[in-house]
Amino acid sequence: MILRVPTRTQWLQRVMGDFDEFLVDHAACERKASATALSFVAHYPDRSELVAAMIQLAREELDHFQLVYRQIAARGLRLGADEKDLYVLKLREQIRRGQSFYLMDRLLVAAVVEARGCERFGMVAEALAPGRLKELYAKLTRSEAHHHQLFLELARRYFEPGVVDARLDSLLDAEAGIVRQLPLRPTLH
Repeated sequence: MILRVPTRTQWLQRVMGDFDEFLVDHAACERKASATALSFVAHYPDRSELVAAMIQLAREELDHFQLVYRQIAARGLRLGADEKDLYVLKLREQIRRGQSFYLMDRLLVAAVVEARGCERFGMVAEALAPGRLKELYAKLTRSEAHHHQLFLELARRYFEPGVVDARLDSLLDAEAGIVRQLPLRPTLH
């Protein structure tokens, strides 16, 4: 998936300038991603392929949460209070209600979120000095690439691929507008 606008280098400068805050936010994002995967399981128990994929995804995201938490603990930091992710909230506003589109839109929004995470983790990995942290973010970049492809594949499995691609196109346009409007902070989104 090709995002319509790249993340600005100023975002990376903010992250590298306050990496502790970034880590705490990143941990929260991984925990929420795990919960989101489990919400698909709870809402669509009749779709066995989706259930199996989301259980695996929830486990991977929880593993990522643990890996990031270890970095937080090693720095003497603590997890932060739960905060709303404005980027994700604005993207979720794009999800159409109605039985015929809701699942497709949820899958596609998740794909877009994972694609943005992939791009940004790649930027962070490239900026970090050689070592364990750089290796962690390179690993997370590869994982996020797989995750956004998984959501796209699931959408195309349950819905007509042409309809999926057209909707993805409009969601990518919306995501570009959201990214342009959000303030730059040392957070994943």
